[in-house]
Amino acid sequence: MGSSSRLDTRRIYTGRVLNLDIDTVRFPDGTSGELELIRHSGASAVVPFITDPFGEEPAVLMIRQFRYAAEQVLFEIPAGRLDSDESPDACARRELREETGCTAGHLEHMHTMYTTPGFTDERIHLYMAWDLERGTAHHERDEFIEPVVLTLREALAKINNGEIVDGKTSLALLFAAGFRLGQ
Repeated sequence: MGSSSRLDTRRIYTGRVLNLDIDTVRFPDGTSGELELIRHSGASAVVPFITDPFGEEPAVLMIRQFRYAAEQVLFEIPAGRLDSDESPDACARRELREETGCTAGHLEHMHTMYTTPGFTDERIHLYMAWDLERGTAHHERDEFIEPVVLTLREALAKINNGEIVDGKTSLALLFAAGFRLGQ
């Protein structure tokens, strides 16, 4: 299968979190058409282990956060949007500190994912962190966050039973458990 190419783009909306463009695209079969595309700066998310992740019963510091779009409180891992010219590693460290008050002695990149490639170019860089030092969280005005400690086993069970429904959180926990820790 061939690739597509952008022939033209026009900005429809510029916002604080995202931009909306309409691109005219040449498709792999040579035809062309218009696609709506949400442009996003990208984000980082981190699975913070409050115990040794390689030990007997690793525990993670999750957050419960009200999400207006989902109309509910969700279990999530700390995450946030990259600032301009910010590296994914720096963003992961900043978001961990802002949302939980923790700084990480060790931070390891696990995976980079597209959130929804059918309509956005947003990518989230997934990390795991350990050797945490506690501090004071600094939430943004629209963040209503409650910290929750779960064993990794409990978090995986919450994915399985539908209590954890956030995509980045599910993938990061499953990736950490399956590929990094061999759970």
